[in-house]
Amino acid sequence: MQFTAQQISDLLQGKVEGDAAVAVNKLSKIEEGEKGSLSFLANPKYAPFIYSTKASIVIVNKDFIAEQPVNSTLIRVEDAYKSFAKLLEVYNQVLQNKKGIEEQSYISPSAQVGKDVYVGAFAYAGNNVKIGNNAKIYPHVYLGDDVEIGDNTVINSGVKIYSQCKVGANCTIHSGVVIGADGFGFAPHEGNYKKVPQIGNVIVEDHVEIGANSTIDRATLGSTIIRKGVKLDNLIQIAHNVEIGENTVIAAQTGIAGSTKIGKQCMIGGQVGIVGHLTIADNVKIAAQSGIGTSITTPGEIVQGSPAFNIADYKRVYVVFKKLPLLEKKIEELEKAILEYRQTGSSSL
Repeated sequence: MQFTAQQISDLLQGKVEGDAAVAVNKLSKIEEGEKGSLSFLANPKYAPFIYSTKASIVIVNKDFIAEQPVNSTLIRVEDAYKSFAKLLEVYNQVLQNKKGIEEQSYISPSAQVGKDVYVGAFAYAGNNVKIGNNAKIYPHVYLGDDVEIGDNTVINSGVKIYSQCKVGANCTIHSGVVIGADGFGFAPHEGNYKKVPQIGNVIVEDHVEIGANSTIDRATLGSTIIRKGVKLDNLIQIAHNVEIGENTVIAAQTGIAGSTKIGKQCMIGGQVGIVGHLTIADNVKIAAQSGIGTSITTPGEIVQGSPAFNIADYKRVYVVFKKLPLLEKKIEELEKAILEYRQTGSSSL
């Protein structure tokens, strides 16, 4: 699709400076701009590129002052960065505006499919599946029996959602995600391990985003719950019966063991490990690579380390840690001086 400078300016409530009829059909970085592309300038560091870019249209701040001739058509707005982000959102919606059910997909006769739904080739929807209005189910997606998908939710290629799991409205599930696999439940039995049946499900509430290749296990009993607004990065493991509070964000390669409850508005860095059956209070921040072995009951606390403790204490301890080689040398000198004193009655110190 093509858009003219005037159309873009009207969308952004900006002002065109140059050819209002010039059209673009793609986006680009300002330093890589080419004819037919739209770019933006928000960071002064990239200002020199505006004089050499071949982008047809560049969005700039209202107060931008050109020091040399600019070949591109400019659209002046209050905030170039926010305006470009708005365009990216619109552009993404256009790209994803697919509708219809493609051949070679399978939808059970007992399934309920809403309006304006897209189902890609080789997707599978089992018995009693419910797919909401305007949902997008991309190729090679598996939806087990009794799965529910809310309105406007996007399930990307290769996602597997096991039976009885529920995904809310306006969610985005990225490729390779597995929702509802069995929790890691085994009981010792005569020198071996006997599998404990996992008969619960997973509930993902509205406005959740789950990154590629993350896994969320079904509950042993009841539900593993991802509350409204949670954002999960790629490669995250969430075990059975975990509950993650509203608007919590978790970075890549974090693992959360079974039955742990995480509060609202928490921020958890990458490669964090959290053991099972803990409680993490609201607004807690956990630094990357931390190990959480006990509950954090103070709302808003910031922790770091393995085992993790208060970040201010961690920084003080780390200062001492860096000095350990020097302290070791001092101890060796003291031991030598003490030995010398015992032998001679005098010391070189």
